Amino acid sequence: MRVQQVGPPLTVPSWVGQHVPAVTADQALQQLLRSPRLPEAVRRLQAVARAEAKKRRYFYDVVTEQQKAEFINGEIIVHSPVKLRHSLASENLFTLMMMYVRKHSLGVVFHEKILIVLTRNDYEPDICFFGPEKARAFTPDQSKFPAPELAVEVLSESTAVVDRGIKFEDYATHGVGEYWIVDPVAETIEQYVLHEGVYQLVVKVKTGSIVSTIVTGFEIPVRAVFDGPAQFAALQAILAG
Repeated sequence: MRVQQVGPPLTVPSWVGQHVPAVTADQALQQLLRSPRLPEAVRRLQAVARAEAKKRRYFYDVVTEQQKAEFINGEIIVHSPVKLRHSLASENLFTLMMMYVRKHSLGVVFHEKILIVLTRNDYEPDICFFGPEKARAFTPDQSKFPAPELAVEVLSESTAVVDRGIKFEDYATHGVGEYWIVDPVAETIEQYVLHEGVYQLVVKVKTGSIVSTIVTGFEIPVRAVFDGPAQFAALQAILAG
């Protein structure tokens, strides 16, 4: 993954991102509200927000259907081609989930080139699931989508920090009820479920089965995500069930 610098650079005040004591967002806000520097901090934050909004509009104008690109914290991220093991794991899981969801009319499953527009950032998850209520509102020409019910990210060396960091927090903040992190090197799947606004790890598995809490009845062998014959057998079971 690489950061493509397009358009005018986003200027951020020097104090932004400096080391501060480990406090929660609410604690930091309360400290700021009691500070005589509040008006100056608000002015600077507003300037940053305006610049970021301008760059985000530019992102919407220039990103193409051929690119896998995201807008994260004021930066346009253009992804490099993935390795084969990443592609196979992503396609195996997508095919299984998509066929299951279609067979049981549970909504829709999308793969990679769907732009999820959240409050500040825009992501293209490797896989995302929308239940029937949201899916019915989609239109054929739609290119921006709300937070899904379930998101899956397949790790790579360049995306792991983002997948476990800002996306992990952002998906939880926006009510994505279930988040899977797939590691194609270790061949493991981590399943997180949202509880009171925070993700809790349900399982981290390399063998056995994994059961979705959001996609009703969806259960697959973990090996089906990483192994061709196992994936085909699982697909046959879904179609025959």
